[in-house]
Amino acid sequence: MLLLFGHPVRLQAGQAEPALPAAPQPQASSQPSKPQPCQVEAAGAAAGEMAAAHAVSAAGYPGDAPPADGVQRGASCPPPPRINWYTRFTNGPQVKPLTPDEKAWLALRNLVDPFNLITVLGDSGIAVASDSHSAYGPGLRGFARNAGVSFTQDATGEFFGTFAIPSIVRQDPHYHRMPHASIPRRATHAVFQVVWTQGDNGRGMPNYANIVGFAIEDEIGDLYVPGQRTNLPSSAARYGIGLATAPIDNFVTEFLPDIASHIHVQVVVIQRIINQVAKTSAAGETP
Repeated sequence: MLLLFGHPVRLQAGQAEPALPAAPQPQASSQPSKPQPCQVEAAGAAAGEMAAAHAVSAAGYPGDAPPADGVQRGASCPPPPRINWYTRFTNGPQVKPLTPDEKAWLALRNLVDPFNLITVLGDSGIAVASDSHSAYGPGLRGFARNAGVSFTQDATGEFFGTFAIPSIVRQDPHYHRMPHASIPRRATHAVFQVVWTQGDNGRGMPNYANIVGFAIEDEIGDLYVPGQRTNLPSSAARYGIGLATAPIDNFVTEFLPDIASHIHVQVVVIQRIINQVAKTSAAGETP
């Protein structure tokens, strides 16, 4: 005799005992597993790398994006891929169509770049110190006026030359290097790209940002630049000077990375400063 569900059961001779019901299986915990420290660290690093890669991609520079999930698999935790900023600088941008929003973001970044702001302030200080009788006036007030005008000129140039005109005509606002060509070919390319550049589709097209943009910037400058002559001969002279000095920026961008690779110096800062000095000097001509 045995008890089954609390009731006695009598077995006949030779009869086997009935099988008892199987024990219930343990339920799996519904709480999610805690991420390992390696996963948390990799996810945070990958988020930063993805943000940086997106910013560089908007600027037109190539590079592999970090893992989307940010999880490093395996026993060890290798560091996430890092962006080699100097390699991106020397390689230059690749053909990548930029949306109008990306061109606007590029123009804004160029305008508020710390190197741009430092150069504007330095150039204004030198200009006022060397000529206290200019249209800007002497002292701190003249320095502030000079810096404000230079910054406004930069803002006007970036708006029309990097955002508005390239967005309308679908022009690529970048300068594209030719690092593997001969030096004469590269020099010709730097000069020629002032008036002929690439479109968003990678094909050649007139550089409307320079051809049209310089004229628009000069006419707007007549409204606020102190001492600037507004007659037609003076405007034509400034327009010609702008086109004639524009290759300086291209020469620096084209050849300075090669010099840096031979002397093992990362000259991104120097390149930005020289470019800005060339632009500011050209804009400051008021014949």
